[in-house]
Amino acid sequence: MPQYDAIIIGAGLNGLTTAAYLARAGRRVLVLEQRDVLGGAAATEEVFPGFKFDTVTHSAAGFSSQIVRDLDLGRHGLAIASPDPAVFAPQVGGDGLTLWRDGAKSVEAIRKFSNADAEKWPAFCKQMARLAGFLETVYAAAPPLPTEMTPGNLMTLGKLGLGLKGLGDKDMVEALRTLPMPVADLLDYWFESDLLKGTLGAGGITGLFQGPRAGGTAYMFLHHHVGSEEGAFRAARLVRGGMGQLAGALAAAAKSYGAEIRTGVAVSRINVRDGRAVSVHAANGEEFGARITVSSADPRRTFFKLVDPFELEARFVNAVRHIRFKGAVAKVNLALSELPHFAGSGADNLRGTISISPSLDYLERAFDDAKYGRLSRRPYLEAILPTLTDPAPAPAGKHVMSVLVQYAPYRLKEGAWPEQREALGDLVVDTLAEYAPNLKSAIEHRQVLTPLDLEETYGLTEGNLNHGELTLDQFLFMRPVPGWAQYRTPIEGLYLCGAGAHPGGLPSAAGRNAAREMLRRSNA
Repeated sequence: MPQYDAIIIGAGLNGLTTAAYLARAGRRVLVLEQRDVLGGAAATEEVFPGFKFDTVTHSAAGFSSQIVRDLDLGRHGLAIASPDPAVFAPQVGGDGLTLWRDGAKSVEAIRKFSNADAEKWPAFCKQMARLAGFLETVYAAAPPLPTEMTPGNLMTLGKLGLGLKGLGDKDMVEALRTLPMPVADLLDYWFESDLLKGTLGAGGITGLFQGPRAGGTAYMFLHHHVGSEEGAFRAARLVRGGMGQLAGALAAAAKSYGAEIRTGVAVSRINVRDGRAVSVHAANGEEFGARITVSSADPRRTFFKLVDPFELEARFVNAVRHIRFKGAVAKVNLALSELPHFAGSGADNLRGTISISPSLDYLERAFDDAKYGRLSRRPYLEAILPTLTDPAPAPAGKHVMSVLVQYAPYRLKEGAWPEQREALGDLVVDTLAEYAPNLKSAIEHRQVLTPLDLEETYGLTEGNLNHGELTLDQFLFMRPVPGWAQYRTPIEGLYLCGAGAHPGGLPSAAGRNAAREMLRRSNA
Protein backbone atom coordinates (compact mmCIF):
# COMPACT_ATOMS: atom_id res chain seq x y z
CA MET A 1 0.00 0.00 0.00
CA PRO A 2 1.57 3.34 -1.05
CA GLN A 3 2.06 5.83 1.79
CA TYR A 4 1.68 9.63 1.70
CA ASP A 5 1.89 12.48 4.15
CA ALA A 6 -1.55 13.68 3.03
CA ILE A 7 -4.35 12.38 0.82
CA ILE A 8 -6.82 14.97 -0.48
CA ILE A 9 -10.27 13.67 -1.44
CA GLY A 10 -11.63 15.75 -4.32
CA ALA A 11 -9.95 18.00 -6.89
CA GLY A 12 -12.23 20.99 -6.58
CA LEU A 13 -10.71 24.41 -5.99
CA ASN A 14 -10.41 23.92 -2.23
CA GLY A 15 -8.90 20.46 -2.51
CA LEU A 16 -6.34 21.59 -5.08
CA THR A 17 -5.45 24.66 -3.01
CA THR A 18 -4.88 22.53 0.08
CA ALA A 19 -2.75 20.14 -1.95
CA ALA A 20 -0.62 22.94 -3.38
CA TYR A 21 0.08 24.55 0.02
CA LEU A 22 0.91 21.21 1.66
CA ALA A 23 3.15 20.16 -1.22
CA ARG A 24 4.88 23.54 -1.17
CA ALA A 25 5.72 22.86 2.48
CA GLY A 26 7.45 19.64 1.48
CA ARG A 27 4.67 17.15 2.21
CA ARG A 28 4.13 14.14 -0.04
CA VAL A 29 0.58 14.68 -1.31
CA LEU A 30 -1.89 12.61 -3.33
CA VAL A 31 -5.16 14.06 -4.71
CA LEU A 32 -7.93 11.64 -5.71
CA GLU A 33 -10.79 12.90 -7.89
CA GLN A 34 -13.73 10.71 -8.90
CA ARG A 35 -14.51 12.60 -12.12
CA ASP A 36 -12.28 12.71 -15.19
CA VAL A 37 -12.04 16.52 -15.06
CA LEU A 38 -10.59 18.82 -12.43
CA GLY A 39 -12.41 21.61 -10.65
CA GLY A 40 -15.46 19.95 -9.10
CA ALA A 41 -18.28 22.49 -9.43
CA ALA A 42 -15.74 24.88 -10.99
CA ALA A 43 -15.07 22.74 -14.06
CA THR A 44 -15.11 23.79 -17.71
CA GLU A 45 -16.55 21.15 -20.03
CA GLU A 46 -17.31 20.86 -23.74
CA VAL A 47 -20.96 19.96 -23.36
CA PHE A 48 -21.75 20.39 -27.06
CA PRO A 49 -19.27 20.23 -29.97
CA GLY A 50 -17.37 23.53 -30.11
CA PHE A 51 -19.10 24.99 -27.03
CA LYS A 52 -17.36 24.96 -23.65
CA PHE A 53 -19.23 25.87 -20.47
CA ASP A 54 -18.41 26.60 -16.87
CA THR A 55 -20.96 23.95 -16.11
CA VAL A 56 -21.84 25.07 -12.58
CA THR A 57 -19.80 27.92 -11.04
CA HIS A 58 -19.23 30.71 -13.56
CA SER A 59 -17.30 33.37 -11.64
CA ALA A 60 -14.09 33.49 -9.61
CA ALA A 61 -15.34 36.46 -7.56
CA GLY A 62 -13.80 36.32 -4.10
CA PHE A 63 -10.75 34.31 -5.18
CA SER A 64 -7.86 35.60 -3.11
CA SER A 65 -5.05 37.51 -4.79
CA GLN A 66 -2.86 36.24 -1.94
CA ILE A 67 -3.31 32.68 -3.18
CA VAL A 68 -2.37 33.81 -6.70
CA ARG A 69 0.86 35.26 -5.31
CA ASP A 70 1.65 32.46 -2.89
CA LEU A 71 1.33 29.75 -5.55
CA ASP A 72 2.55 31.86 -8.48
CA LEU A 73 -0.58 30.94 -10.43
CA GLY A 74 0.18 33.41 -13.21
CA ARG A 75 3.23 31.30 -14.08
CA HIS A 76 0.90 28.33 -14.36
CA GLY A 77 -1.38 29.98 -16.92
CA LEU A 78 -3.98 31.74 -14.78
CA ALA A 79 -5.44 34.94 -16.24
CA ILE A 80 -8.48 36.54 -14.61
CA ALA A 81 -10.51 39.33 -16.23
CA SER A 82 -12.68 41.81 -14.34
CA PRO A 83 -15.30 42.81 -16.92
CA ASP A 84 -17.03 46.16 -16.82
CA PRO A 85 -19.85 46.89 -16.11
CA ALA A 86 -20.27 45.01 -12.84
CA VAL A 87 -23.96 44.24 -13.39
CA PHE A 88 -26.76 45.00 -15.82
CA ALA A 89 -30.38 44.65 -14.68
CA PRO A 90 -32.90 44.85 -17.53
CA GLN A 91 -36.57 45.73 -17.25
CA VAL A 92 -39.48 44.60 -19.37
CA GLY A 93 -40.66 47.61 -21.38
CA GLY A 94 -38.19 50.02 -19.80
CA ASP A 95 -34.58 51.03 -19.49
CA GLY A 96 -32.27 48.75 -17.60
CA LEU A 97 -29.90 49.73 -14.82
CA THR A 98 -26.15 49.39 -15.34
CA LEU A 99 -23.77 49.56 -12.39
CA TRP A 100 -20.12 50.12 -13.25
CA ARG A 101 -16.83 49.62 -11.48
CA ASP A 102 -16.37 53.37 -11.88
CA GLY A 103 -18.43 54.96 -9.09
CA ALA A 104 -19.06 58.17 -11.02
CA LYS A 105 -20.56 56.25 -13.95
CA SER A 106 -22.81 54.32 -11.56
CA VAL A 107 -24.01 57.55 -9.97
CA GLU A 108 -25.10 58.88 -13.38
CA ALA A 109 -26.78 55.57 -14.24
CA ILE A 110 -28.69 55.55 -10.94
CA ARG A 111 -29.70 59.21 -11.38
CA LYS A 112 -31.97 58.16 -14.29
CA PHE A 113 -34.09 56.35 -11.70
CA SER A 114 -33.63 58.45 -8.56
CA ASN A 115 -31.68 61.61 -7.75
CA ALA A 116 -31.82 60.79 -4.05
CA ASP A 117 -30.33 57.32 -4.62
CA ALA A 118 -27.58 58.75 -6.81
CA GLU A 119 -26.58 61.15 -4.04
CA LYS A 120 -26.43 58.35 -1.45
CA TRP A 121 -24.52 55.91 -3.64
CA PRO A 122 -20.92 56.96 -2.78
CA ALA A 123 -21.56 56.81 0.98
CA PHE A 124 -23.29 53.43 0.66
CA CYS A 125 -20.39 52.00 -1.36
CA LYS A 126 -17.84 53.25 1.15
CA GLN A 127 -19.64 51.81 4.14
CA MET A 128 -20.33 48.43 2.55
CA ALA A 129 -16.68 48.18 1.48
CA ARG A 130 -15.57 48.74 5.06
CA LEU A 131 -17.97 46.10 6.41
CA ALA A 132 -17.01 43.58 3.71
CA GLY A 133 -13.35 44.33 4.49
CA PHE A 134 -13.97 43.33 8.10
CA LEU A 135 -15.49 40.05 6.92
CA GLU A 136 -12.43 39.49 4.73
CA THR A 137 -10.27 39.77 7.85
CA VAL A 138 -12.52 37.28 9.65
CA TYR A 139 -12.24 34.87 6.71
CA ALA A 140 -8.45 34.98 6.46
CA ALA A 141 -7.72 32.46 9.22
CA ALA A 142 -9.18 29.55 11.14
CA PRO A 143 -11.94 30.86 13.41
CA PRO A 144 -11.44 30.92 17.19
CA LEU A 145 -13.21 28.49 19.48
CA PRO A 146 -14.70 30.76 22.16
CA THR A 147 -15.01 27.89 24.66
CA GLU A 148 -11.27 27.15 24.59
CA MET A 149 -9.12 29.70 26.40
CA THR A 150 -5.86 28.58 24.81
CA PRO A 151 -3.23 31.16 23.85
CA GLY A 152 -3.93 30.59 20.15
CA ASN A 153 -7.68 31.09 20.54
CA LEU A 154 -7.23 34.15 22.71
CA MET A 155 -4.88 35.64 20.14
CA THR A 156 -7.34 35.03 17.30
CA LEU A 157 -10.23 36.46 19.32
CA GLY A 158 -8.08 39.48 20.07
CA LYS A 159 -7.31 40.01 16.38
CA LEU A 160 -11.01 39.83 15.52
CA GLY A 161 -11.81 42.30 18.27
CA LEU A 162 -9.14 44.68 17.04
CA GLY A 163 -10.44 44.31 13.47
CA LEU A 164 -13.95 45.21 14.63
CA LYS A 165 -12.66 48.08 16.75
CA GLY A 166 -10.59 49.26 13.79
CA LEU A 167 -13.81 50.09 11.95
CA GLY A 168 -14.27 52.98 14.34
CA ASP A 169 -17.08 53.41 16.84
CA LYS A 170 -19.73 54.29 14.25
CA ASP A 171 -18.97 51.51 11.75
CA MET A 172 -18.39 48.97 14.53
CA VAL A 173 -21.94 49.53 15.69
CA GLU A 174 -23.09 49.53 12.06
CA ALA A 175 -21.45 46.12 11.48
CA LEU A 176 -23.19 44.62 14.50
CA ARG A 177 -26.49 46.14 13.35
CA THR A 178 -26.15 45.17 9.69
CA LEU A 179 -25.06 41.52 9.77
CA PRO A 180 -28.33 40.11 11.20
CA MET A 181 -30.58 42.40 9.13
CA PRO A 182 -32.74 41.37 6.20
CA VAL A 183 -31.08 42.74 3.08
CA ALA A 184 -34.45 44.27 2.15
CA ASP A 185 -34.40 46.39 5.33
CA LEU A 186 -30.82 47.46 4.67
CA LEU A 187 -31.63 48.60 1.14
CA ASP A 188 -34.95 50.20 2.09
CA TYR A 189 -33.01 52.30 4.60
CA TRP A 190 -30.67 53.60 1.89
CA PHE A 191 -32.61 53.69 -1.37
CA GLU A 192 -36.01 54.21 -3.02
CA SER A 193 -35.62 52.77 -6.55
CA ASP A 194 -37.16 49.30 -6.88
CA LEU A 195 -34.79 48.29 -9.66
CA LEU A 196 -31.67 49.35 -7.73
CA LYS A 197 -32.84 47.55 -4.60
CA GLY A 198 -33.71 44.42 -6.56
CA THR A 199 -30.34 44.43 -8.32
CA LEU A 200 -28.41 44.74 -5.07
CA GLY A 201 -30.76 42.60 -3.00
CA ALA A 202 -30.23 39.60 -5.27
CA GLY A 203 -26.70 39.46 -3.85
CA GLY A 204 -28.19 38.74 -0.44
CA ILE A 205 -30.05 35.62 -1.52
CA THR A 206 -27.85 34.08 -4.23
CA GLY A 207 -27.36 30.43 -3.34
CA LEU A 208 -29.59 30.75 -0.27
CA PHE A 209 -33.01 29.23 0.38
CA GLN A 210 -34.36 32.46 1.81
CA GLY A 211 -36.05 35.58 0.50
CA PRO A 212 -34.67 39.12 0.84
CA ARG A 213 -36.87 39.81 3.87
CA ALA A 214 -35.28 37.01 5.90
CA GLY A 215 -32.97 37.92 8.77
CA GLY A 216 -29.25 37.58 8.04
CA THR A 217 -29.47 38.11 4.29
CA ALA A 218 -27.56 41.38 4.72
CA TYR A 219 -24.66 39.20 5.88
CA MET A 220 -24.89 37.20 2.64
CA PHE A 221 -24.92 40.46 0.67
CA LEU A 222 -21.65 41.48 2.36
CA HIS A 223 -20.21 37.99 1.96
CA HIS A 224 -20.62 38.24 -1.79
CA HIS A 225 -18.84 41.61 -1.76
CA VAL A 226 -15.71 40.27 -0.04
CA GLY A 227 -12.68 40.72 -2.26
CA SER A 228 -14.40 43.16 -4.63
CA GLU A 229 -13.38 46.75 -5.14
CA GLU A 230 -15.51 49.48 -3.61
CA GLY A 231 -18.86 49.80 -5.39
CA ALA A 232 -18.42 46.75 -7.66
CA PHE A 233 -21.49 44.93 -6.35
CA ARG A 234 -22.45 41.67 -8.10
CA ALA A 235 -19.27 41.95 -10.21
CA ALA A 236 -18.02 38.78 -11.89
CA ARG A 237 -14.39 37.77 -12.26
CA LEU A 238 -13.99 35.62 -15.36
CA VAL A 239 -11.14 33.16 -15.87
CA ARG A 240 -9.80 33.21 -19.41
CA GLY A 241 -10.41 29.78 -20.84
CA GLY A 242 -13.08 29.09 -18.23
CA MET A 243 -13.16 28.24 -14.53
CA GLY A 244 -11.44 24.96 -15.36
CA GLN A 245 -8.31 26.98 -16.08
CA LEU A 246 -8.27 28.11 -12.45
CA ALA A 247 -8.42 24.47 -11.38
CA GLY A 248 -5.72 23.70 -13.95
CA ALA A 249 -3.43 26.42 -12.60
CA LEU A 250 -3.88 25.18 -9.03
CA ALA A 251 -3.18 21.61 -10.15
CA ALA A 252 -0.08 22.71 -12.06
CA ALA A 253 1.18 24.56 -8.99
CA ALA A 254 0.57 21.52 -6.79
CA LYS A 255 2.39 19.25 -9.24
CA SER A 256 5.31 21.68 -9.48
CA TYR A 257 5.80 21.18 -5.74
CA GLY A 258 5.64 17.39 -6.13
CA ALA A 259 1.96 16.57 -5.55
CA GLU A 260 0.39 13.65 -7.41
CA ILE A 261 -3.12 14.07 -8.86
CA ARG A 262 -5.23 11.17 -10.11
CA THR A 263 -8.61 11.58 -11.81
CA GLY A 264 -11.21 8.88 -12.34
CA VAL A 265 -10.52 7.44 -8.87
CA ALA A 266 -13.51 7.56 -6.54
CA VAL A 267 -12.87 7.19 -2.82
CA SER A 268 -15.40 4.80 -1.33
CA ARG A 269 -14.25 4.69 2.30
CA ILE A 270 -11.97 6.37 4.81
CA ASN A 271 -10.50 3.65 7.00
CA VAL A 272 -10.35 4.43 10.72
CA ARG A 273 -8.33 2.45 13.27
CA ASP A 274 -8.36 3.23 17.00
CA GLY A 275 -9.97 6.59 16.35
CA ARG A 276 -7.48 7.66 13.67
CA ALA A 277 -7.84 7.88 9.87
CA VAL A 278 -5.12 5.63 8.44
CA SER A 279 -5.97 5.06 4.78
CA VAL A 280 -8.59 5.43 2.06
CA HIS A 281 -10.14 2.77 -0.12
CA ALA A 282 -10.94 3.54 -3.75
CA ALA A 283 -13.91 2.08 -5.60
CA ASN A 284 -11.47 0.29 -7.94
CA GLY A 285 -10.03 -1.67 -5.00
CA GLU A 286 -6.85 0.36 -4.46
CA GLU A 287 -5.87 1.44 -0.96
CA PHE A 288 -3.68 4.42 -0.06
CA GLY A 289 -2.22 5.16 3.36
CA ALA A 290 -1.55 8.61 4.82
CA ARG A 291 -0.72 10.38 8.06
CA ILE A 292 -3.40 12.96 7.24
CA THR A 293 -6.60 12.52 5.22
CA VAL A 294 -8.32 15.68 3.99
CA SER A 295 -11.86 15.71 2.61
CA SER A 296 -13.04 18.52 0.36
CA ALA A 297 -16.49 16.90 0.24
CA ASP A 298 -19.25 18.45 2.34
CA PRO A 299 -19.61 17.38 5.98
CA ARG A 300 -22.66 15.18 5.46
CA ARG A 301 -21.03 13.28 2.59
CA THR A 302 -17.76 12.99 4.52
CA PHE A 303 -19.17 11.70 7.80
CA PHE A 304 -22.13 9.68 6.55
CA LYS A 305 -20.78 8.18 3.31
CA LEU A 306 -16.99 8.09 3.55
CA VAL A 307 -16.70 7.46 7.30
CA ASP A 308 -18.65 4.87 9.28
CA PRO A 309 -20.83 7.05 11.57
CA PHE A 310 -20.29 4.50 14.37
CA GLU A 311 -16.75 5.91 14.62
CA LEU A 312 -18.27 9.21 15.82
CA GLU A 313 -20.00 10.33 19.00
CA ALA A 314 -23.78 10.52 18.81
CA ARG A 315 -23.78 14.25 19.64
CA PHE A 316 -21.47 15.04 16.71
CA VAL A 317 -23.49 12.83 14.34
CA ASN A 318 -26.66 14.62 15.38
CA ALA A 319 -25.06 18.03 14.79
CA VAL A 320 -23.92 17.02 11.29
CA ARG A 321 -27.36 15.58 10.53
CA HIS A 322 -28.91 18.96 11.32
CA ILE A 323 -26.66 21.04 9.08
CA ARG A 324 -29.07 22.82 6.74
CA PHE A 325 -28.35 22.42 3.04
CA LYS A 326 -31.65 23.36 1.33
CA GLY A 327 -30.42 23.59 -2.22
CA ALA A 328 -32.14 26.40 -4.09
CA VAL A 329 -30.15 26.68 -7.31
CA ALA A 330 -30.33 25.08 -10.74
CA LYS A 331 -28.13 25.79 -13.77
CA VAL A 332 -28.98 26.29 -17.44
CA ASN A 333 -26.25 26.55 -20.09
CA LEU A 334 -27.15 27.88 -23.53
CA ALA A 335 -25.21 27.63 -26.79
CA LEU A 336 -26.21 30.64 -28.91
CA SER A 337 -25.88 31.45 -32.59
CA GLU A 338 -25.94 35.18 -31.84
CA LEU A 339 -25.84 37.62 -28.96
CA PRO A 340 -29.11 38.17 -27.05
CA HIS A 341 -30.53 41.66 -27.62
CA PHE A 342 -31.70 43.04 -24.29
CA ALA A 343 -33.92 46.10 -24.50
CA GLY A 344 -32.13 49.29 -23.56
CA SER A 345 -28.63 47.85 -23.79
CA GLY A 346 -25.80 47.24 -26.18
CA ALA A 347 -23.19 44.51 -26.08
CA ASP A 348 -21.01 46.60 -23.77
CA ASN A 349 -23.67 46.46 -21.04
CA LEU A 350 -23.65 42.65 -21.11
CA ARG A 351 -20.00 41.96 -20.29
CA GLY A 352 -20.59 41.51 -16.58
CA THR A 353 -23.40 39.94 -14.57
CA ILE A 354 -26.92 40.11 -16.03
CA SER A 355 -29.49 40.06 -13.23
CA ILE A 356 -33.20 39.36 -13.64
CA SER A 357 -34.27 40.86 -10.32
CA PRO A 358 -36.45 43.91 -10.99
CA SER A 359 -37.49 44.47 -7.36
CA LEU A 360 -37.31 43.09 -3.85
CA ASP A 361 -40.96 42.08 -4.16
CA TYR A 362 -40.11 40.07 -7.29
CA LEU A 363 -37.41 38.19 -5.37
CA GLU A 364 -39.67 37.60 -2.37
CA ARG A 365 -42.47 36.22 -4.55
CA ALA A 366 -39.98 33.93 -6.27
CA PHE A 367 -39.09 32.55 -2.85
CA ASP A 368 -42.76 32.24 -1.89
CA ASP A 369 -43.16 29.55 -4.56
CA ALA A 370 -40.06 27.65 -3.49
CA LYS A 371 -40.77 27.54 0.23
CA TYR A 372 -43.89 25.50 -0.60
CA GLY A 373 -41.93 23.09 -2.77
CA ARG A 374 -42.68 24.70 -6.14
CA LEU A 375 -40.33 25.94 -8.82
CA SER A 376 -40.55 29.74 -8.94
CA ARG A 377 -42.95 30.80 -11.66
CA ARG A 378 -41.03 34.08 -12.01
CA PRO A 379 -37.46 33.04 -11.13
CA TYR A 380 -34.51 35.18 -10.20
CA LEU A 381 -31.76 34.61 -12.78
CA GLU A 382 -28.07 35.49 -12.76
CA ALA A 383 -26.57 35.17 -16.24
CA ILE A 384 -23.12 35.67 -17.71
CA LEU A 385 -21.99 35.83 -21.33
CA PRO A 386 -18.29 34.93 -20.95
CA THR A 387 -17.68 34.96 -24.70
CA LEU A 388 -17.94 38.77 -24.69
CA THR A 389 -14.72 38.79 -22.64
CA ASP A 390 -13.08 35.66 -24.03
CA PRO A 391 -14.49 34.32 -27.33
CA ALA A 392 -12.63 31.00 -27.07
CA PRO A 393 -15.47 28.93 -25.49
CA ALA A 394 -17.64 29.12 -28.64
CA PRO A 395 -17.17 28.90 -32.43
CA ALA A 396 -16.45 32.22 -34.18
CA GLY A 397 -19.39 34.62 -33.96
CA LYS A 398 -21.29 32.45 -31.49
CA HIS A 399 -21.74 32.67 -27.73
CA VAL A 400 -22.32 30.69 -24.56
CA MET A 401 -24.65 31.89 -21.83
CA SER A 402 -24.41 30.62 -18.26
CA VAL A 403 -27.53 31.01 -16.09
CA LEU A 404 -27.92 30.36 -12.36
CA VAL A 405 -31.59 29.86 -11.49
CA GLN A 406 -33.44 30.56 -8.25
CA TYR A 407 -35.51 29.21 -6.80
CA ALA A 408 -35.41 25.54 -7.70
CA PRO A 409 -36.05 23.62 -4.46
CA TYR A 410 -34.25 20.31 -4.09
CA ARG A 411 -37.42 18.76 -2.66
CA LEU A 412 -40.41 19.27 -4.93
CA LYS A 413 -43.91 19.04 -3.50
CA GLU A 414 -45.19 17.42 -6.68
CA GLY A 415 -43.29 15.37 -9.25
CA ALA A 416 -39.59 14.60 -9.44
CA TRP A 417 -36.69 16.49 -10.98
CA PRO A 418 -36.01 14.07 -13.86
CA GLU A 419 -39.57 14.75 -15.05
CA GLN A 420 -39.33 18.50 -14.45
CA ARG A 421 -35.94 19.14 -16.08
CA GLU A 422 -37.21 20.36 -19.45
CA ALA A 423 -39.99 22.39 -17.86
CA LEU A 424 -37.29 24.16 -15.86
CA GLY A 425 -35.30 24.85 -19.02
CA ASP A 426 -38.39 26.18 -20.80
CA LEU A 427 -39.20 28.47 -17.86
CA VAL A 428 -35.70 29.97 -17.85
CA VAL A 429 -35.72 30.57 -21.60
CA ASP A 430 -39.23 32.06 -21.51
CA THR A 431 -38.21 34.40 -18.67
CA LEU A 432 -35.06 35.59 -20.44
CA ALA A 433 -36.98 36.03 -23.71
CA GLU A 434 -39.22 38.61 -22.03
CA TYR A 435 -36.11 40.80 -21.77
CA ALA A 436 -34.24 39.57 -24.89
CA PRO A 437 -36.86 38.62 -27.53
CA ASN A 438 -34.36 37.10 -29.99
CA LEU A 439 -33.04 34.60 -27.45
CA LYS A 440 -35.27 31.65 -28.38
CA SER A 441 -34.32 31.70 -32.05
CA ALA A 442 -30.63 32.01 -31.13
CA ILE A 443 -30.47 28.83 -29.03
CA GLU A 444 -28.63 25.95 -30.72
CA HIS A 445 -28.21 23.72 -27.66
CA ARG A 446 -29.38 23.69 -24.06
CA GLN A 447 -28.12 21.94 -20.94
CA VAL A 448 -30.30 21.90 -17.82
CA LEU A 449 -28.85 20.88 -14.45
CA THR A 450 -31.40 20.44 -11.65
CA PRO A 451 -30.48 20.42 -7.95
CA LEU A 452 -30.59 16.63 -8.13
CA ASP A 453 -28.10 16.70 -11.03
CA LEU A 454 -25.81 18.95 -8.98
CA GLU A 455 -25.92 16.39 -6.20
CA GLU A 456 -25.47 13.27 -8.32
CA THR A 457 -22.88 14.58 -10.77
CA TYR A 458 -20.92 17.13 -8.73
CA GLY A 459 -21.31 15.76 -5.20
CA LEU A 460 -23.22 18.81 -3.93
CA THR A 461 -25.55 17.51 -1.24
CA GLU A 462 -29.11 18.74 -1.98
CA GLY A 463 -27.56 20.81 -4.77
CA ASN A 464 -26.15 23.37 -2.33
CA LEU A 465 -23.19 25.21 -3.89
CA ASN A 466 -21.83 26.21 -0.47
CA HIS A 467 -21.84 22.72 1.12
CA GLY A 468 -24.42 23.99 3.60
CA GLU A 469 -26.37 27.22 3.91
CA LEU A 470 -24.34 30.35 4.62
CA THR A 471 -26.36 31.79 7.47
CA LEU A 472 -25.30 33.39 10.75
CA ASP A 473 -26.05 30.22 12.73
CA GLN A 474 -23.79 28.25 10.34
CA PHE A 475 -21.00 30.83 10.29
CA LEU A 476 -17.55 31.34 11.82
CA PHE A 477 -17.02 29.00 14.83
CA MET A 478 -20.36 27.26 14.13
CA ARG A 479 -19.27 26.01 10.69
CA PRO A 480 -19.58 23.13 10.01
CA VAL A 481 -20.83 22.49 13.57
CA PRO A 482 -20.05 24.17 16.90
CA GLY A 483 -16.79 23.04 18.43
CA TRP A 484 -15.25 21.77 15.19
CA ALA A 485 -14.59 24.90 13.15
CA GLN A 486 -10.80 24.63 12.81
CA TYR A 487 -10.81 22.06 9.98
CA ARG A 488 -9.92 19.10 12.19
CA THR A 489 -12.59 16.51 13.06
CA PRO A 490 -13.29 14.12 15.97
CA ILE A 491 -11.31 11.48 14.05
CA GLU A 492 -7.60 12.03 14.54
CA GLY A 493 -5.80 12.76 11.29
CA LEU A 494 -9.00 13.60 9.36
CA TYR A 495 -9.56 17.19 8.24
CA LEU A 496 -12.11 19.12 6.20
CA CYS A 497 -11.04 21.65 3.57
CA GLY A 498 -14.21 22.24 1.54
CA ALA A 499 -16.84 24.97 1.48
CA GLY A 500 -18.66 23.25 4.33
CA ALA A 501 -15.89 24.56 6.58
CA HIS A 502 -15.13 28.19 7.44
CA PRO A 503 -15.58 30.58 5.64
CA GLY A 504 -17.93 28.87 3.21
CA GLY A 505 -18.31 29.50 -0.47
CA LEU A 506 -15.40 31.81 -1.32
CA PRO A 507 -13.21 30.01 -3.89
CA SER A 508 -10.23 28.27 -2.20
CA ALA A 509 -10.46 30.22 1.08
CA ALA A 510 -11.22 27.14 3.17
CA GLY A 511 -8.54 25.18 1.34
CA ARG A 512 -5.84 27.72 2.15
CA ASN A 513 -6.91 28.07 5.79
CA ALA A 514 -7.12 24.30 6.26
CA ALA A 515 -3.62 23.75 4.85
CA ARG A 516 -2.16 26.40 7.13
CA GLU A 517 -3.93 24.86 10.15
CA MET A 518 -2.59 21.38 9.32
CA LEU A 519 0.93 22.70 8.88
CA ARG A 520 0.71 24.66 12.13
CA ARG A 521 -0.38 21.58 14.03
CA SER A 522 2.24 19.32 12.47
CA ASN A 523 4.99 21.83 13.23
CA ALA A 524 3.85 22.56 16.77
